[in-house]
Amino acid sequence: MVTPIEDPQDPRIQDYVGLTDVALRRRLEPERGLYLAESEKVIRRALAAGHRPRSYLMARRWLTDLGDLVQQAERDGIPVYVGERDVIEAMTGFHLHRGALASMQRPQPPNPVELLQDARRVMVLEDIVDHTNVGAVFRSAAALGVDAVLVTPRCADPLYRRSVRVSMGTVFQVPWTRIDPWPAGVNLLRDNGFVVAALALADGAVSLDDLAADPPDRLALVLGTEGDGLSARTLDSADVVVQIPMSGGVDSLNVAAASAVAMWALAPARRRVPY
Repeated sequence: MVTPIEDPQDPRIQDYVGLTDVALRRRLEPERGLYLAESEKVIRRALAAGHRPRSYLMARRWLTDLGDLVQQAERDGIPVYVGERDVIEAMTGFHLHRGALASMQRPQPPNPVELLQDARRVMVLEDIVDHTNVGAVFRSAAALGVDAVLVTPRCADPLYRRSVRVSMGTVFQVPWTRIDPWPAGVNLLRDNGFVVAALALADGAVSLDDLAADPPDRLALVLGTEGDGLSARTLDSADVVVQIPMSGGVDSLNVAAASAVAMWALAPARRRVPY
């Protein structure tokens, strides 16, 4: 049922209120089991991954552009709220560039062992707190054939609105889950046949070129937080520490860029395709 919304304080759209308040989102999302998908492409990718919508919120023009989703929502009894842009911005706290939002039911995270069973290339995100970087890493992971992503307990939420948007919805394509505890989880990776490679600037690190020349069949690449990099315990636990050769007086890359470079170089040969 399409329902016009004129009051930004309407209790029926509580899922969408105050999105810029990060503390509020962190408190509400685990409690309600929800996340927010923004834009047509992201919403459709979430639905294609089997995620269930709780409701939709959109500007009126999107009733036509998303007509098939609106019709399906009406058949399923899912509310579709429609408002003018100024009303929507007043309730969400930001300019809705893409015209449509969906409140989605957060799926139950899988067991890490399930994700590792058939995987050959895995990324581990250790304590990466910037949602933009998390989303960008997922986009690279999807594009470069990464089989699974594991995120540590203190890593930013891949289903936070900004992460989802930056990833272009690829957080729904690449299987992922939390690995806890960490870095004790290195043993889980190793027990499942993975060589654990830590990407870091460290004494004794091998060149990415050397590792790529003879890559292991099953590889888990661990990426560290933006400021401090990987923890000393993780570096001590890894099977190998690897660094990307640099020039031009640059010592390192942004974590998202580094992830793309490393996984392109380390992808199994059968997955390398022209770009």
